[in-house]
Amino acid sequence: MNQQSTHRINIAIDGPAGAGKSTVARHVASRLHYIYVDTGAMYRAVTSIALDRGLSPDDEAGIGQLAHALDLALSPGEGGQKVIADGVDVTARIRTHEVNRNVSRVSAIGAVRSRMADLQRRMAQAKGVVMDGRDIGTHVLPDAELKVFLTASPRERALRRYRELGEGAGVTLEQLERDIAERDRMDRERDIAPLVQAPDARLIDSTGRSIEEVVDEIVAWGLAAASTISAGET
Repeated sequence: MNQQSTHRINIAIDGPAGAGKSTVARHVASRLHYIYVDTGAMYRAVTSIALDRGLSPDDEAGIGQLAHALDLALSPGEGGQKVIADGVDVTARIRTHEVNRNVSRVSAIGAVRSRMADLQRRMAQAKGVVMDGRDIGTHVLPDAELKVFLTASPRERALRRYRELGEGAGVTLEQLERDIAERDRMDRERDIAPLVQAPDARLIDSTGRSIEEVVDEIVAWGLAAASTISAGET
C-alpha cells in the first residue's frame, strides 16, 4: 500500500518521559508525509522562558499569564523541529537539565495546559498530524483515529536521556533515573490531564527495541486505520 493514504488521520502518541515519543513520532510523520507536532517542546519552551524571567515553577498565575501571551510556533529544521518563542529560536535552550527538572511542575498548571491544548487542537484540525505528549489521546485529541501509548523501563529511559545530554552535562545516570521516576509520579498524580493510557490506545514497550521496529509497527497501524476509514466512505 502506498504510504500516502487518500484519507489522512490524526495519530496520538502518549507515554512517559524518555520513552522515545518524539523520535518515533517524527519518523512516523515523515514516513506518512504527515505533520509532526512535539507538544513536549511547547511545554519546555514555556518552562525555559519562565525560568529565564526569574519566575518560580510554583508561580501559577505568573506562568499562566506568560503562556497565554507567548507566541509559540513549531517549524521543521535540519536537525529536527525548531521551537520559536516570540520570534526567538529556543530549540537548544529547552533541553537543559534545569528545564527537565521543572517542566512537570509547569505543565501541571491549569492555565498552561489549557493554552497549549488549544494551540495543539488548532494544529490538528486539518488532519494528517502525528502528535506526541502525555495527554494527547485522553485530553487533547480524544477522537484521534490511532492512539499509541509508548513506554520503556525507567533505567532505559534514563540511559537515553544521559546519552542525549552527554557526559559533559555533569548529571549522573543514577540522578537521571531518580528524576525520571519523580517526573513519572508527578505526571501520573497531577489533577489536570494526568498521564494515563487511553482505553483504546495500543501499547508498545520500546525497551530493547530499535526505533525502526517501533516506527514500522505504528506506520502499519496508521495505514490500516486510514484504509479502513477510506473504505467506509466509499
